[in-house]
Amino acid sequence: MPSECQKISQFSERSKEQQHTMTTNKFLAALMALCAIALSAEALNIEPRSSWGAVAARSPARISGAVDYVIIHHSDNPNGCSTSDQCQRMIKAIQTDHKGRRSFSDIGYNFIVAGDGKVYEGRGFGLQGSHAPNYNRNSIGIVFIGNFESTKPSSQMLQNAKDLIDKAKQGGYLKNTYTLLGHRQTKATACPGTALFNEIKTWPNWRSI
Repeated sequence: MPSECQKISQFSERSKEQQHTMTTNKFLAALMALCAIALSAEALNIEPRSSWGAVAARSPARISGAVDYVIIHHSDNPNGCSTSDQCQRMIKAIQTDHKGRRSFSDIGYNFIVAGDGKVYEGRGFGLQGSHAPNYNRNSIGIVFIGNFESTKPSSQMLQNAKDLIDKAKQGGYLKNTYTLLGHRQTKATACPGTALFNEIKTWPNWRSI
């Protein structure tokens, strides 16, 4: 019969093995989660400017290196869009307004997250936007098509934005230590709507400034 000390020793060894297994399982689970995020970002297909009939920018300013900020906006279109045809028309109208009434060189945002389940290229990566005073030279501007004061965007739109941010990091366009802000944090505005703003406050890297 094993002594009490032997029993305790055997129990201790089994506990160590179980703890090692649990630690290994946790590590593998974390690794799989990171892989899933990376694959999701890689799978994100960004629709080119040509898909919504963009006209050429007048004088695009380039950004060198990875930026420090992501700024979230909403377009304030009351009903948003649900089909690609609707969404593309709205994006084209935004560019027309920005280049005309606002005298921007192009559509102000770097990317557009639309209700048809797609992400569209605005100015794109590596180019300075016109969407948030004092942040344009050091940020990526992402706009959600719609008004999100009372209701937040669909789960697909939210996931697409998260994947886009991950894609920006993977491509070297956004620092891993980036800060996420809502447009209302950069100037006096209701944008990106209270419901969307409250949502992004739960995301990694959002900061109160």
